[in-house]
Amino acid sequence: MTKKENNNKALSASDTPYHKLSIQVSLNGLSFCVLDTVEKNLSLRYAHRFEAPVTPYRLQHELKEHLREQGVWDYAFTEVVAIHRNTLFSLVPQAFFREEDLADYLKFNAKMLPTDRLDHDPVAGLDLMNVYVPFTNINNYLYDLFGPFEFKHSGTVLLETLVKLPSSGQGTVCYAHLGESQLDIAVFAHKKLRFFNSFSLHGDLDFLYYLLFTLEQLGLDPLRVKLRLLGEVTEGDPIFEQASEYLENVAIFIPGGPGYPVTDAEASPDFTLIGAL
Repeated sequence: MTKKENNNKALSASDTPYHKLSIQVSLNGLSFCVLDTVEKNLSLRYAHRFEAPVTPYRLQHELKEHLREQGVWDYAFTEVVAIHRNTLFSLVPQAFFREEDLADYLKFNAKMLPTDRLDHDPVAGLDLMNVYVPFTNINNYLYDLFGPFEFKHSGTVLLETLVKLPSSGQGTVCYAHLGESQLDIAVFAHKKLRFFNSFSLHGDLDFLYYLLFTLEQLGLDPLRVKLRLLGEVTEGDPIFEQASEYLENVAIFIPGGPGYPVTDAEASPDFTLIGAL
């Protein structure tokens, strides 16, 4: 199976395709949305969290059921993109990247199985390659449904979106993206990426521990650095209160701007899910 940017296989021959489908999968949950490319709004948006981490095969079963239950088959798609969200990745400078060395880039900081199939994404705007372990069974399932489609790692989508933001060029900004029991931390200083990593969250204080440890290792003053929270976090919830207790400049980042899909204002949009559209 190979990646492909566009998928022209419509689910309904009677419909003119003008929708895009974005699917994000992890062992802790799944989400998907349908973008109306004419009206530039979301026709469908759905997220589901599992009570406990599941196996990749259970994840495939859950995805199949939720796509059916939410009426995804009622749409015809011009494009389908899948986002694999996990901590099994490694960033490599493009100048040192060799495709035959994928396993070497991952084996020191990710638990790999002999059966794992590795893949990689170029990270636009940062001269990096993201080497990662995708959910191969999910890719095979989606290929059977839609034909050739595009897939990426969630870290690729997150970094490509963040580097384009005006705020990433204004001093030092720490972005903390939360979702599906995973924390992604990206630190930019004047459009330059200083740090990026992902952490699995298991307890109430894990977020604060990883955040403060990251700032300490980078030599950043919590009273001066800007922290922007994205994903499954809102003002007043425990994560926001924890951050505000130790950092001076904390805010919820709300994506938007020309070309960005219209979303429900009462719901915090998943940054990577929508950023992939």
